[in-house]
Amino acid sequence: MYKIVDKKLLAPNIYSMDILAPRVAKAALPGQFIIIIVDENGERVPLTICDSNPEKGTVNIVTQAMGSSTKKLVAKEVGDHIKDFVGPLGKPSEFIHEDIEDLKKKKILFAGGGVGVAPIYPQAKWLVERGVEVDIVTGSKNKDLVILEERFAELTENLFIATDDGSYGFHGMVTNAIDELVENQGKKYDLCVIIGPMIMMKFTSMTTKKHGIPSIVSMNPIMVDGTGMCGACRVTVGGETKFACVDGPEFDAHQIDFDEALRRQAQYKEEEIKKDHEYCELTGGMMA
Repeated sequence: MYKIVDKKLLAPNIYSMDILAPRVAKAALPGQFIIIIVDENGERVPLTICDSNPEKGTVNIVTQAMGSSTKKLVAKEVGDHIKDFVGPLGKPSEFIHEDIEDLKKKKILFAGGGVGVAPIYPQAKWLVERGVEVDIVTGSKNKDLVILEERFAELTENLFIATDDGSYGFHGMVTNAIDELVENQGKKYDLCVIIGPMIMMKFTSMTTKKHGIPSIVSMNPIMVDGTGMCGACRVTVGGETKFACVDGPEFDAHQIDFDEALRRQAQYKEEEIKKDHEYCELTGGMMA
């Protein structure tokens, strides 16, 4: 059992939780994920690690309550326990293997959308702590859904917040913000790390390809069991079949067959809706 030692509401239905898991906290590297099972009847839920504190033995996760399993998770309070918390899983970000002096010569852009801004934090933090300059773009539908702004602001002055409705920061999507930075502000980047909803990653990858920026995406959104056994996270990368949970979750953004991945992701929507109905009937709650 794994104890919840901190819980914060970041935005409507979006929560930050610190879980006491010393072994995971000690071993976690940027880009990796964990699997949680909330209780004895729970499903396996893969979540990308947002941060870790080896000294305190805690792992920070950011979760949006959407389906039955994540609703069960966010219903937990400080002092409650989670049945299983397994990790770190997946391959860490490739840049951690690069020579630090070479990395310091690069300009890296992070582009996060929705809850996907959370897993860009440990990567940006790792780089900044080693003297690497980063720019960060985050995208949300509106001001109320902007999360982790203070954390990102501690890492860089070059933080660009975009909202679809213009209620805060730059008016537009992440793709528009990247166009603004490159075309109007003359920014040049050696790498872009993109994490967010599948459709956001598709169009952001198209934007960075247009600007000639090598890019990486995290395919965490299509993972189901996190072991490769279910086959749900199959993705075509450069014409080859890969499994996001064991071969990734990060891949070359410009080699991904996003249309295929989007079709596969849609296959599980009906099952999730069914489980959400069952959970709401059981708890007397309402669907999101």
